[in-house]
Amino acid sequence: MTTTAQSQVSTTREAPPELEAVNITKRFGSLLALDHVSMKLRPGSFHALLGENGAGKSTLVKCIMGFYHADSGDICIGKRARAIHSPRDAYHYGIGMVYQHFTSVPAMTVAENLVLARPDLPLVINWKEEQEKLAAFMETAPFQVNLRASISDLAAGEKQKVEILKQLYLNTKILILDEPTSVLTPEEADEVLGLVRRSVEAGELSVLLITHKFREVNAFADEVTVLRRGKLAGHGEVKDLSTAEMAEMMLGQQRVQVQLEKALSETGSPLLQIEGIHADKDNGLPAVRGVTLTVHGGEIVGIAGVSGNGQRELMEVLAGQRMATGGQIKVNGQLYTATRAEMVRHRVCCLPEEPLRNASIPNMSVGENLALRCYDRDPMAKGWMLIWQEIWRSARALIGQFKVKTPTAQTPIGHLSGGNVQRAVLARELSGDPQILIAANPCFGLDFAAVDYIHSQIVDARNRGVAVLLISEDLDELLKLSDRLVVMAGGQFVYESPIGSADLKEIGHKMGGH
Repeated sequence: MTTTAQSQVSTTREAPPELEAVNITKRFGSLLALDHVSMKLRPGSFHALLGENGAGKSTLVKCIMGFYHADSGDICIGKRARAIHSPRDAYHYGIGMVYQHFTSVPAMTVAENLVLARPDLPLVINWKEEQEKLAAFMETAPFQVNLRASISDLAAGEKQKVEILKQLYLNTKILILDEPTSVLTPEEADEVLGLVRRSVEAGELSVLLITHKFREVNAFADEVTVLRRGKLAGHGEVKDLSTAEMAEMMLGQQRVQVQLEKALSETGSPLLQIEGIHADKDNGLPAVRGVTLTVHGGEIVGIAGVSGNGQRELMEVLAGQRMATGGQIKVNGQLYTATRAEMVRHRVCCLPEEPLRNASIPNMSVGENLALRCYDRDPMAKGWMLIWQEIWRSARALIGQFKVKTPTAQTPIGHLSGGNVQRAVLARELSGDPQILIAANPCFGLDFAAVDYIHSQIVDARNRGVAVLLISEDLDELLKLSDRLVVMAGGQFVYESPIGSADLKEIGHKMGGH
């Protein structure tokens, strides 16, 4: 092993330098993602970066790590401006990052993953020497993991420990944790953050924790910086701030609750009943924990929450894309398992997140995608024979009615813009005269015109007596459209209120898992 490599895994840890982001501005086209944001991470401190989804947290740390280059502003390390053009540059200055999702190689051992994390890895690895270095490192590590264990055999909490150990093995002095507890149980989260906190208190490490959970901020952080819509919304010592004050920073003092014109009518009969539904994440951990909710005809029920709190899994259960592990769903008072036949019979329509991936077939034409709900029924089919003339006629009518911008009905839907893919999927779903519409983040990534159009169609459906369940990470969207608001955190419904009496501070508390 070279002298440089030896220094990178030294068991003697120097004190971390000060990290400061000064007036960072970053644009993506017309989107101003960061607007003169400043933040200082003091040496040997645990600093939380708090904000809603889309507030600019990830953009800021990606500028620090060199994934993005800020349009203006400076990244200062040890009170000197530094040019960081890549994660390798960040590594050179002792900055490392643990990502929201695991990056270790499942088929390899813990030891192999620790060694392979080094950017200066030699072509030929002296494993005897590496094992000695690893053994010396583990004697001073803040927590222990079996070096011989395969990553695939570890529980989620142990995998997250490995991710952190990789950075410590690289002699990282400034550790950025990007939502590190989103895949952990509360007990695992407390253990991992508690162990990291010990290294901070020992003066060996500075930590910048990206989170949306007030509980983690209060339990582990010394300071907090709050971003809102790309701007600095507040900063202070955690001991001097209440949860209410942090929530106000995150959500703003005032929210303009602009309501679209809604028909004034009494709520109809219960059409969708969710009764004690449980569901797991892909990794087997619980995602949805016994939620119960009723949606009536002629109302929009909005589900608010920060990404990763069970909304996606609930949507997939309702759309028939994930099996529930407990509870039941009823539609029109009848047991509902989200089969295609049941969706047709009960007129249940879905507008999922990422429609190009979850609700359409990219290589098939716009017309064929528009026909997916009813291609096998009259008038588009006679027995086993497709009536293509009717398929294309119906497609052209829907393209005109919903203003889908496409060269022809025969154009592959994957060639369309995101907004027009969403319009096409919405056209298909709403053309079936739905009783129930389930939509998840329907306007994510769309321009203003497309957003206004999608919103108007959702409200029009509600005014016709459709029961609408709207799942969104955009609180403004929910406040604008919903008749009733529910907050989902930790896989459970933790708050419910008519929109007219919704308490924004309480919503902020609950979204943060407080």
